[in-house]
Amino acid sequence: MEILEKEGISIMEREILNYAVEKTHKLISAPSCSREAKIAAQAWLDAIGSEREAEETKRYIDELEADIMPIDGLIAFAESDHGIQVFGADTAKNIAAHAKEIKSAGGKYCDCPACAAAAEILEKKDILLK
Repeated sequence: MEILEKEGISIMEREILNYAVEKTHKLISAPSCSREAKIAAQAWLDAIGSEREAEETKRYIDELEADIMPIDGLIAFAESDHGIQVFGADTAKNIAAHAKEIKSAGGKYCDCPACAAAAEILEKKDILLK
């Protein structure tokens, strides 16, 4: 869904909105996306151009900020007993090692498809929340 015209927004804002819509579709289709994030994402998409858009945008951004996995949290989880139970010992070890590489390269968040899409959307949150 491309936002070709929307009253009262600049071309740059429309481009940011189109970007966020594209990333939202990637988020929804990501296997690692939480149920809550999928619901918030779809509600936001459905509200674009309506009187509910500002309210749903705020809810969506709040959900993304709550769901995105900080890299230190991912490392701690992958190295925990619960993480080992969830992923299995070998996969948990590989995830922890990968997360440490991300952190050493300056990354702040998990790079799974859902977190990557969330991070890209959150980079534009100030414009989206206007």
